[in-house]
Amino acid sequence: MKFSPALRRLFCLLILLSLPIAPFAQESSAEQSAPTAAPLTEKAPVPSALASPRATMASFLHAMNDIKRGDPERIGDALSTLDLSAINTIVRRERGEDLAWTLLEVLDRTRIIVLEEIPETTEGNPYVVADYFIGKVSISRVADGRWLFDRETVAKLPQILDKLAKQRRLKGGEQDEVHLPLHIRMREAIPERLKRRVLLLENWQWVGLFLLTLAGVVADKLLSLLLRSLIRQWQRRTRHSEYRNLSDQILRPLGLMAMAVIWWFGINLLGLPENALLILLVAVKFLASISGVWAAYRLVDLIGVRLIKYAAQTENKLDDALMPLIPRVLKVFITVIGVVFIADNLNMDVSSLLAGLGLGGLAFALAAKDMVQNLFGSVTVLLDRTFTVGDWVIVGDVEGSVEQIGFRSTRIRTFYNSVVTVPNSKFITAEVDNMGERRYRRLSCKLSLTYDTPPEKIEAFCEGVRELIRLHPYMRKDYYQVYLNEFAASSLEVLLYVFWSTPEWNTELRERHRFLLDILRLAKRLGVEFAFPTQTLYMRSESGTDESGVKRAFTAADAEAQGRDLARGIVDEHLGLGVKPPPVVFPRVD
Repeated sequence: MKFSPALRRLFCLLILLSLPIAPFAQESSAEQSAPTAAPLTEKAPVPSALASPRATMASFLHAMNDIKRGDPERIGDALSTLDLSAINTIVRRERGEDLAWTLLEVLDRTRIIVLEEIPETTEGNPYVVADYFIGKVSISRVADGRWLFDRETVAKLPQILDKLAKQRRLKGGEQDEVHLPLHIRMREAIPERLKRRVLLLENWQWVGLFLLTLAGVVADKLLSLLLRSLIRQWQRRTRHSEYRNLSDQILRPLGLMAMAVIWWFGINLLGLPENALLILLVAVKFLASISGVWAAYRLVDLIGVRLIKYAAQTENKLDDALMPLIPRVLKVFITVIGVVFIADNLNMDVSSLLAGLGLGGLAFALAAKDMVQNLFGSVTVLLDRTFTVGDWVIVGDVEGSVEQIGFRSTRIRTFYNSVVTVPNSKFITAEVDNMGERRYRRLSCKLSLTYDTPPEKIEAFCEGVRELIRLHPYMRKDYYQVYLNEFAASSLEVLLYVFWSTPEWNTELRERHRFLLDILRLAKRLGVEFAFPTQTLYMRSESGTDESGVKRAFTAADAEAQGRDLARGIVDEHLGLGVKPPPVVFPRVD
């Protein structure tokens, strides 16, 4: 059977309500013993506002009357007159406000308080303001010398008010009802059958929880649909194309936040018992905090998309590595703020938590050694500019293009399209061959020509290749080599040694392709053929002359003389006897 999301949330809320509160009970018991514990140091002076039963009653009444006149900050002074040590610190503020108004209502329905009739003694037995069948309202002296409305009074106030519900106020009128908590006013108006207790709560409180849950779910759905529609319209109208690929659910956490806020304020209006209020408030505060952190994460994602787009538009590659780190730093900062916010809402002692971390600092440092090394490795990469995003690097056995630089590791996309994650600590000591930092990209190869290619065509071919180098826009003009370099087994080898000045590998491949195709076109038009491994069979000639028409020499001396004469003629024809050509000098390229 499938349940709707609303029913699932209601069931979760009911399950949370029924959970035990043992972890918080220990804290509550510790708080109970705190006021009566023997002081370890010298006692602090007793505040004059709590030095006697009369002073305590006066402080309470004056504070509550000031709140009625529009000074809500005085609620703290009113709470200081109540012994709330038996109430868990997580709900002490919320529960204390309800109890303060309950106490005022009980006093107004009991008798008119005359301060002069209340003793000013600083010692002695508790002062009983009123005695009811189910309990007393009394002011007692606690261990540190303060006079407070004692724990028994605070615990019995809701039952006492129930007994006085039909009794008229002796002080104040209907205009004072607007200051009372909503649940007190509601209980006076609802029928008795709705006040019957089922499990932990009264019937009207169960109905209120159901309506509150429904209101939160509806608010979540409506706000999520509205934000989703607004995001879609904004993506269609925005000029920034990078935002169009974002999910239209990016602001979904704001709906959860609205639901948590509604539950947070609504639960405080129902006058729930301490146990139920404790469990529900812990759950709702945690949900509100998590949704707030989640919403902040999504806003950081929006900022990160814009920063990465800005980095891609600049020529500087350093920001390509730094911009992706900014959203991560912001998310770490948000996480820290979120933890502090959750701890504050749950009334946790952050200072003791930090002290505990200090005691375990050594163990944590040893466990986090690799993490610290990786962090310093990432700082080394960024400060030394070892490489940037998009560079072709070789690190040990890993070769590929840098895809992402993080705090802990660097992701390298290999040329067979896998991703290798390299810990940043490796870059502290490893040798990194950054191919992306090359000023020029080299091509060194041999052009194999057939042996029957005439020397004149070889000269023309080599000079034509040099002219192609001078004409291609990306090629280095101040250093290149194109010469007949070797007599191979089956070809004449022409050395081709050139460079390209291209920003990245893709442009290099394109320009290399164009250049090699132009060489093929040049060879075709010159009638120069490229060789491939062959074997040629020569037949011996019996004639008196060789194939070139030169008469064979019959003695060693004649053969040597003939070779020298031919060599002198070739050099004289193409260079000149006694001429020494200067070294090769390339024209300066600005």
